[in-house]
Amino acid sequence: MIAFVASIIIISIALLFLIVIVVLHKITVRKDSKCLKNIKGRKPNALFGNMLDFAVPSHKLFEKTQEFLDEFGSNFVIYNGPLTRIVFITEVKLIEHILSSTQFIEKSDEYEHLHKWIGTGLLTSGGLKWKKRRRMITPSFHFSILDNFVDVFENVGDIFVKKLEEHVDKPSFDIYPTISLCTLDIICETAMGTPINALDNASSDYVRSVKTMCKIVTDRNFSPLDRRFYPFTLNFYREQFALKVLHNHTDAVIDRRIKEFRVNSDKSSETNDCGIKKRMAFLDLLLRSTIDGKSLTREDIREEVDTFMFEGHDTTSSAIGFALYSLANNPLVQQKALEEQMEIFKDLKNARATMADLQNMKYLELVIKETLRLYPSVPILGRRVKKEFEWENSIFPKDVHLALFTYGCHRSDKNYEKPLEFIPERFLEMDGTNPFKYVPFSAGPRNCIGQRFALLEMKSTISKVLRNFKLLPANPNPELMLVPEIILVSKNGINVCLKKRV
Repeated sequence: MIAFVASIIIISIALLFLIVIVVLHKITVRKDSKCLKNIKGRKPNALFGNMLDFAVPSHKLFEKTQEFLDEFGSNFVIYNGPLTRIVFITEVKLIEHILSSTQFIEKSDEYEHLHKWIGTGLLTSGGLKWKKRRRMITPSFHFSILDNFVDVFENVGDIFVKKLEEHVDKPSFDIYPTISLCTLDIICETAMGTPINALDNASSDYVRSVKTMCKIVTDRNFSPLDRRFYPFTLNFYREQFALKVLHNHTDAVIDRRIKEFRVNSDKSSETNDCGIKKRMAFLDLLLRSTIDGKSLTREDIREEVDTFMFEGHDTTSSAIGFALYSLANNPLVQQKALEEQMEIFKDLKNARATMADLQNMKYLELVIKETLRLYPSVPILGRRVKKEFEWENSIFPKDVHLALFTYGCHRSDKNYEKPLEFIPERFLEMDGTNPFKYVPFSAGPRNCIGQRFALLEMKSTISKVLRNFKLLPANPNPELMLVPEIILVSKNGINVCLKKRV
């Protein structure tokens, strides 16, 4: 009898809960329909919102999003639950309004999944903390400092080429995993000043933990049950182990650098005993930095180092991978890029690029720009509205989430002629057009602080590959299965064929 009564009570509470949710859902939808007058969308389900519409394989998500764009125009709203909604935006003028304003610097809630790893550093912080960190870190990406990292690009690039030689003359292979190890080696040495030799030791705990964390954050972003049930999942325990490895490694490097920093009492000395300028990692620059006259705390330093590790790894991997794929599948473009390399270097294979050489790679820069147009490393930029604002008779309420859909904006025929074709030369003709129709590095106050660093790294790495290998389409050559994870990836890999240049 007691069990029966208990069951009735549980069922009654559950029904009451559902009724409350349904009522609140209807109130929210009715309110939004009055506010977001010009932003339309499909009628949401009272419990699941529009998530049933997106219950498709991950590589079909872009197709599904395009359906909404075709149906509702440049901007549309979806409900990712009974009460929460996201406005997808591809309209260039609205993107400009959002990215160019300091009113919209707060990241969306999805970035909270990164907090345990990178804390609230430059990527995830907001408000006054973000402004102070941005002001402090900007000098770290000065051109003269970036010049110090060209040797790192070159040294890691040489190892990368040797690894690729193992795949020469194969009908096809997935080049992305090797690229990912290459960029991980580069960012570790430039951010922390410590090589981890990922290309030679892909099975190390640190390398494996970086991959684990990136996958877990992606899984959490696509899980509707994440907030309440995550502690009961296997990913929760995988995350705990991965974080321990990552933070222990970063802490150990910071400890060593702090000791070296204290031993060198002359903080202004930037040369070694031989008078040669020393190369400083970003960590060294952070140790010298102050905010409001105070040195950074240990936690502050770790936040920013881990942020560099996260931001500077998979984003560049994605761009380099899609650039090599595009070169393999566009032989005329590849030939033009090679001819430019031949003009710059007398010895294609053994030359070591300087900063001046990288700057002279004008056509390769066009190739990279076109790659980032078709395959933006960050296909969606998330923002949260902190204060209600009006746009063309629509009122965006406080706390609504905005998804600036850069992938859709870059591929819109409203913004580009022949948008799905790979035409690097189009960027020779873009002067005077609205720059906000092309935002692979975001734009405005929260634009990517490391974009010059990333561009130099991409040029150096792609140049190495071009000078040593002829890139050909894979055989067979499957169509890319693009997936919007934290970054843009291809679910079936990035497959190419390599031939050794003679």
